[in-house]
This record gives sequence, C-alpha cells and structure tokens, in this order.
Amino acid sequence: MTKKRDTVTYELKKGNKVVYVGTTNNPDRRAKEHKSDGKDFSKMEITSRKMTEDGAMKKEADRLKTYRKNHKNKNPQYNKDNDG
Repeated sequence: MTKKRDTVTYELKKGNKVVYVGTTNNPDRRAKEHKSDGKDFSKMEITSRKMTEDGAMKKEADRLKTYRKNHKNKNPQYNKDNDG
C-alpha cells in the first residue's frame, strides 16, 4: 500500500527571521493554531513539495540541524526540541 503524500514542511517567519520549523498536512489550519497559541510571525512559508509524513519529519529534523549549525546550536524561537 502506498503511503499518502499530503504533508509539507514549513517555516514561520517574522520578517526574514525563521521563528519556527514544522510539518503539516493542513497549512491553513496549522497557521491559525500557531496564531491562537500566541506565536508572533508575519508569514508561513511552505518549504517542500507534498511528501509522506515520515519524509516530511525527516526533512524538518534536517532543517533544524542546519539551522542550529548556523545559529550557535540554538533552535528557532518557538521550536522546543531538536527534531521539531
């Protein structure tokens, strides 16, 4: 059985600053959830094509690893742990 390819990776940005990296299968709903959680961001940018949930989670973890490498081993403001 083929796994569904309905999940994307995304970044929340405040200006050009990345404040969160995540995955979702419903970007509109997820953006509203982040707003209602009090996250301060100006836009949600989809950063991948649709893929399986496993593939998206791996891409998210890789993106966070790269982010930390370029930001003194710190996550984006709203990411709590190292794999999303």
